[in-house]
Amino acid sequence: MALLIDEPRWWFKERRWSHLVSDRSLDELHAFAERAGIPRRGFHGDHYDVPEEHYHAVVTLGALPTPTRVLLRRLRAAGLRLSAAKRRATG
Repeated sequence: MALLIDEPRWWFKERRWSHLVSDRSLDELHAFAERAGIPRRGFHGDHYDVPEEHYHAVVTLGALPTPTRVLLRRLRAAGLRLSAAKRRATG
């Protein structure tokens, strides 16, 4: 059971973003995001987007820096990864 965060490398609106996921449950992910002060609007079906300037604070709270491909592998293994079609349908 772990909270995982990839490096801030995803550009959107002139900022770089990370993805925060749980390899255990969405409940764990939401609870951690709340403790970290990440607003619920940052949730995108299976992950939270975290702006680069908050990356180190989230890591300090306990998220494990993880390469993106490993993060995705663990999210899929936990059965929590949404397909692209489901992500488009939810949001």
